[in-house]
Amino acid sequence: MEKVRVFLQRKNIIFSAKRYFIDAMSAMAQGLFCSLLIGTIIKTLGQQFGLPFMVEMGGYASAMSAPAMAVAIGSALQAPPLVLFSLAAVGQAANAMGGSGGPLAVFFVAILAAEIGKAISKETKVDILVTPFVTIFAGVCLSYVIAPPVGTAAHAFGTLINTTTQLQPFWMGIAVSVLVGIALTLPISSAAICASFGLVGLAGGAAVAGCCAQMVGFAVMSFKENRWNGLVSQGLGTSMLQMGNIVRNPRVWIPPTLASAITGPIATCLFRLQMNGDAINSGMGTCGLCGPLGVWTGWMAPSEKAVEMVGATAITPTAMDWIGLALICVVLPALLTWLIAIPLRKWGWIKDGDLKLDL
Repeated sequence: MEKVRVFLQRKNIIFSAKRYFIDAMSAMAQGLFCSLLIGTIIKTLGQQFGLPFMVEMGGYASAMSAPAMAVAIGSALQAPPLVLFSLAAVGQAANAMGGSGGPLAVFFVAILAAEIGKAISKETKVDILVTPFVTIFAGVCLSYVIAPPVGTAAHAFGTLINTTTQLQPFWMGIAVSVLVGIALTLPISSAAICASFGLVGLAGGAAVAGCCAQMVGFAVMSFKENRWNGLVSQGLGTSMLQMGNIVRNPRVWIPPTLASAITGPIATCLFRLQMNGDAINSGMGTCGLCGPLGVWTGWMAPSEKAVEMVGATAITPTAMDWIGLALICVVLPALLTWLIAIPLRKWGWIKDGDLKLDL
């Protein structure tokens, strides 16, 4: 066992929940962002402004989502170059075999293939041949075994959430909004979760509401301590910056979480807000305005996932749609979080400095 431990240490193979479910998942979301998400935005802009070259450009970017995810995961696991570049093929295979649950299949297969590749890397004199071969061979073989059932399970779970939200928009609006919002602030990737399960339609709208409540809520609630830098870094960046303060005083999490419990059902029941862009947008909130942009792209040209999961069709947004989007994504999160925080500050549950960030 000691030899195995030394070997794994030398190969930088660390069996860790943090490395796999925080670092790797966060990197996977970045890979999705830099391919599928940004490609969809470019393509939609091209369609709206009649620019064919932008439509083509966006298509190229979106087509690379699976390799981008796999390479991003390998980077998070600190895979050496030959392993890292070989993961592009592994990601493509896992995504194709995983069907509509492809992103989740890529997540598991890429982790396993990366660790196998790291184990064999530089162990032979013909590393340039052996390492890519082993990484790709192992990854594709694992894809045959893992990807179809994982993809089927992810699709079934996503369908359950989407269908249940349509049948019970009030209670599921609360549940999805709160849980996805919490995931966004925790050091895990809400974007990757939403992409893996295909949260679109009303469920996607509730997820957008929850994420926006956390980001805008913390940005407004902590404005006294963090001023404009904090407003921008949390409101357009991530509420995850507050995680250290949450650990020190969990009560600071109450206002934005309660706000998400209110805006979720308002989104699903009152405005019928649907996020029919790419599912990753559902877990992005106001980060780079990706949540609102996802709703907009879904209005103009629904994603394949939205068409498949909820039968989405393109619409011409009305004034009520735009008002609902503004209220759910910005106005209500800011107002509700600020109001809920007032009594908590009076009771001493939240004190001056509790939300201070080192910016």
